[in-house]
Amino acid sequence: MQSIHKQIAENLKAIRKLRGYSYDQLANVTGVSKGMLSQIEKGETSPTVNTLWKIANGLQVSFSSLVEEKAPSVSVVRLQEKVALTEGDDLYRVFPYFPYDSAKRFEIYYMELMPHCIHTSDGHYGNVEEYLLICDGEATLTINGTSYTLLKGDSMKFQANQLHTYANNTNEITSCYLLIYYP
Repeated sequence: MQSIHKQIAENLKAIRKLRGYSYDQLANVTGVSKGMLSQIEKGETSPTVNTLWKIANGLQVSFSSLVEEKAPSVSVVRLQEKVALTEGDDLYRVFPYFPYDSAKRFEIYYMELMPHCIHTSDGHYGNVEEYLLICDGEATLTINGTSYTLLKGDSMKFQANQLHTYANNTNEITSCYLLIYYP
């Protein structure tokens, strides 16, 4: 873990460059002198909380975006390290892989439908979309009374703001990935 001052320096520089601001422009929108901004970006000074709030307000970003560490560029998720959320006598198992991120607006799950599993999901609020990718087995989705059977390698996208049912009508486990997108 790096020092907070170095993290602030990196974050401020990245935001300034992303916006295409010179130090003069950044000083104008934040009310912080360009000399101070330069020193902060170089990690030569420790900005006060008040100074950080001025910068955050001027850039219209969250305070935490200036101080938080960047997410690692690589994240490995191992199924054996995840805990399943279950339902229906453990016939329906879902493993949260990547939680919802407001910047990306999606979340990803690994799902297992045990033999003869039927799982009904109420419609989600808003214009939520679900993307289902079948890894192994067979799943039947019923949306608005219409059924769609998907086999290994098949995928499907649908508006999830309506009642939908996942079913495994076979004697084998069905595994799939589910991406839920919140436009």
